[in-house]
Amino acid sequence: MTGREIYADRQARHRRTWTLAAIVLLVVFMVGGQILGVIPGVMLGLVSMDPAAMDWAGMAYVLFAAFGVSAILLLLWTTLFERRGPATLGLNGAFAKRFARGYGLGLGFLVVVVAIIWLAGGYRIEAGGSLAIASLIPVAWLLAGFIVQGSTEELMFRGWLMGLIASRHGIWLAIAINSILFGLVHGGNIAWSQELMFGLANIVLVGVFLSLYAAREGSLWGVCGWHAAWNWLLASGFGLPVSGQDVLVTPIIIDLADAAEAPWWLTGGVFGPEASVVTSLVLTAGIVALLLRGRFASFAQAAGSRSSRKKAESSVRPERPDLR
Repeated sequence: MTGREIYADRQARHRRTWTLAAIVLLVVFMVGGQILGVIPGVMLGLVSMDPAAMDWAGMAYVLFAAFGVSAILLLLWTTLFERRGPATLGLNGAFAKRFARGYGLGLGFLVVVVAIIWLAGGYRIEAGGSLAIASLIPVAWLLAGFIVQGSTEELMFRGWLMGLIASRHGIWLAIAINSILFGLVHGGNIAWSQELMFGLANIVLVGVFLSLYAAREGSLWGVCGWHAAWNWLLASGFGLPVSGQDVLVTPIIIDLADAAEAPWWLTGGVFGPEASVVTSLVLTAGIVALLLRGRFASFAQAAGSRSSRKKAESSVRPERPDLR
């Protein structure tokens, strides 16, 4: 299953970054975005260095600036060094349809998770939601900010890294590596605890689910929508932590908090629902559904067939080197 390009056929001019170099560069792009994006905001007084004291405006700034700069750095690398356009990273056709469908699925997944935790006695109501203009303005800014943030993470992990690894080592290893790394980058969100360990495991499951989704669809737009919707509704719909990060905004649906008697494994504790066993079950069901639909199996079979054809062709004429 090596030699499979997920989103677009490889052209002769294209370069592919070596796998280990790509992992290092992924960290560089993410850290670079944080430095180049956040430091100007701190200097201008727009962002607090204390996450607990950051208001919704500061959070929105970080979502736009830090993740936006990371996306630009990645696109500059793929354009100038790898000589590839955005379509080869999954930013291809049918944007509106795929993004809207993914966004709707992301909202649906989270509503199911929150509803099950609620029915199991995991939440109490702190306050009702608000549709006042003063509440809708920050919610709207955060909606756009989470689209930038979620899409940037998908571009890096499911678009660039998974595509590179799949083209060299096969889709299954690509899914495993990008999902594990996706979980690890969230490891500093809260102090080391049971909630953090369980939350990271669930984020790995998110990575597996979104990898299968992107590979099945042959596009990144759907998973960008799913990721953005999940994060936005957590904070702006229910007032719950996003991967351990509290967003200080008045929710538009209902403001929930953990019930005093609820166990952490049900609610996710300070990490939020992403560390809940309910999320584990819902994501596992989603992964099984994707695998059983048959489309991903067809994709894997096509990958193997294409690899066999390439090996046959390479016995006739030498293949161009991957890196020049």
